[in-house]
Amino acid sequence: MSDAPVVPPVVGFPLALAAGLAMPVQGRINGALGTVLDDSIAAALISFGTGLILMVAITLVLPGARAGARQIIPSVRERRFPPYYVAAGAIGAFFVFSQSLTIGVLGVALFTVAAVMGQSLSGLLVDRAGIGPGGKRAATPMRVIGVVLTVLSVVWAVSPRFGAAGEMSSWLIPVLLPVAAGVLMSFQQAMNGTASLHYGTPLAATLMNFIAGTVVLVAAWLVKLAIAGPGNHPPSEWWYYLGGPMGCVFIALGALLVRSLGVLLTGLCMIGGQLVGSLLLDLVVPAPGTIVVFATVAGTLLTLAAIILTTLPWPGRPRT
Repeated sequence: MSDAPVVPPVVGFPLALAAGLAMPVQGRINGALGTVLDDSIAAALISFGTGLILMVAITLVLPGARAGARQIIPSVRERRFPPYYVAAGAIGAFFVFSQSLTIGVLGVALFTVAAVMGQSLSGLLVDRAGIGPGGKRAATPMRVIGVVLTVLSVVWAVSPRFGAAGEMSSWLIPVLLPVAAGVLMSFQQAMNGTASLHYGTPLAATLMNFIAGTVVLVAAWLVKLAIAGPGNHPPSEWWYYLGGPMGCVFIALGALLVRSLGVLLTGLCMIGGQLVGSLLLDLVVPAPGTIVVFATVAGTLLTLAAIILTTLPWPGRPRT
């Protein structure tokens, strides 16, 4: 197992926030790509395919990444961790697919709330069960309060945009998809963090994620192609193909940080980054119908406060 140093919180928290910044950008890109292609599976496949190309290039160039990639097969063969951990990329594929399929129906705001609810609750459970590389972390009252406050803060921050989702009957069923994707995201981070310890680098875990996710999406797209035929031609604009690189940043930093921060805090910090990134997008490159009001800014700031509340060493808090 790797003896890589633990990332101190003073460094880990800003890194997790930075990783979260990539998510709303990726969601905006993948949602737009799915609309242009009229094919959500193809959009997810393009996102994962570009990410896979980038990770292969990084692995070929960096000696540490090559050394980590050489540990993948021995780690699985020797069962250093449950073999199904190598399929964690299938969860990422599901998350990207849910972005491409539902953002056009739900809007970024409702998608974010649904995913955050799933990720926050499952992060608490994953830490409590000790699935991640950091071991068991108690579900203290302040952690529970922090999770509840985070979810409420996110709801407040995006509440001005709920009207874009239309009547409840139109989004009640589609919203279950991002909830499920958010729940699974915590398990993906825990699995990637454990695998990266044995590979010696989070780059190898990221590479394996994109391999597994691309395989799943190729199979799904071939089935869709046989049943419904192809969608529209891929667009020529270069920015439609940045979703994969954004995913590389998110997955690699998540795999690096869960050992130090735990699954819950890594997820909460990334959620904070998502809200900050969404706010910046709305201010700098607003989508049609975007509004930025007091609730948008205040909810984002309250989310960051909830994350700080969850991390403070409260008196009597058990060590984890």
